[in-house]
Amino acid sequence: MTTEQDLHNEQPQTAEGEVHDAASNSDDTMQAATTRIQELEGQLAEMRDKWMRSEAEMQNLRTRTKREVEDARQYAVQKFARDVVEAAENLQRGLASLPAKTEGEEGLIAKLREGFESTERSFLGILERNGVSCQHPTGQPFDANQHQAMAEQPSDQHAPGTVMQAWTPTWTLHGRLLKPAMVVVSKGTPEASAASTSPNATPGAA
Repeated sequence: MTTEQDLHNEQPQTAEGEVHDAASNSDDTMQAATTRIQELEGQLAEMRDKWMRSEAEMQNLRTRTKREVEDARQYAVQKFARDVVEAAENLQRGLASLPAKTEGEEGLIAKLREGFESTERSFLGILERNGVSCQHPTGQPFDANQHQAMAEQPSDQHAPGTVMQAWTPTWTLHGRLLKPAMVVVSKGTPEASAASTSPNATPGAA
């Protein structure tokens, strides 16, 4: 039979067990909360990384699109510009076909030359304002990216690989090659040219 003393002895044990269980439940709750916070922080970091990557891609796309639009705007007239410089070259050929200027020349010839020169200056000025430029490469080193070699000739006055004569100028549109210059390139002195083409020539011989 349970006595009053036995009940008195059991009460502290029961209270102690309840405290232990409560502490254990509190630890479990804290552990679960900590784990959940870590999971949320991980998800937040992942979302932030994805957002930053997406923002960087969007910025690159905006930059690329802007550049493509600008290129399209600048170079959309490339074919038309090439046809226009053909007309400019014909005008230059017409001017070059006139007799050399001399004292006492006929008034008609002088007026024709002045008219051609005035028209050419105006024409080139209009092209320049629209991004079309020309450069005469005579005397410059040959550049395969800018020049088209039409012939090679020996020369006492030009180093090998130098443009001796330019039949047409180099034309560019906003810095991009529009039409290469047609040029004649120096092979050096006649003696050097003959030695380089001689079948008995020894490489590196003086």
